[in-house]
Amino acid sequence: MLIGVTLAAPVGPMGILIIRRTLTYGSRHGVATGLGIASADGTYALLAAFGITAISQLLIDHSTLIRVIGGAFLLLIGFSTLRSNLRALPPPDATAPVAATDLIGAFASAFALAVTNPITILVFTGIFAGIAATTASACPVGLTGGVFSGSLVWWLLLITLVSLARGRVTPRVLRAINLASGVGIALFGVWVLLGS
Repeated sequence: MLIGVTLAAPVGPMGILIIRRTLTYGSRHGVATGLGIASADGTYALLAAFGITAISQLLIDHSTLIRVIGGAFLLLIGFSTLRSNLRALPPPDATAPVAATDLIGAFASAFALAVTNPITILVFTGIFAGIAATTASACPVGLTGGVFSGSLVWWLLLITLVSLARGRVTPRVLRAINLASGVGIALFGVWVLLGS
């Protein structure tokens, strides 16, 4: 669980995305996004914990392509956020109905963004190589579940804190947050693309 929390806690594009979606669309979108990110973390933990080296090596061998896809996806989300900021944003309404397809879309886009993050791939490869070398009796299922639940706990804590502040956020502040989020996510995308 500590590995999951440690990987999720640094503020990056995933944290910005969750904060923005929770403020703009509510905690249900935030939870769907957090589940998507935690599922991506759990997927990589599963691959690394079970020692599926062929897939891990394939991901490492194609890290440049993954960086390009991940960077392009970050740019797309950043520009989409900036474009949505030009339109009138809905006021925060915790009681508004949410379509299941919206939540599935939030989950899927967060999963795709997190799973194409090359830093995640390299970090999991290093972490689990170290665990495998020092803990021969480690349970792969326990490690995978721990990483998933640790990541999810962190995102749920962040969503809860943002939700508590959501009612105090004025439309003007929300537009400023969306503008900063769009620029931040787009800059992360440029950084990833330049690294490829």
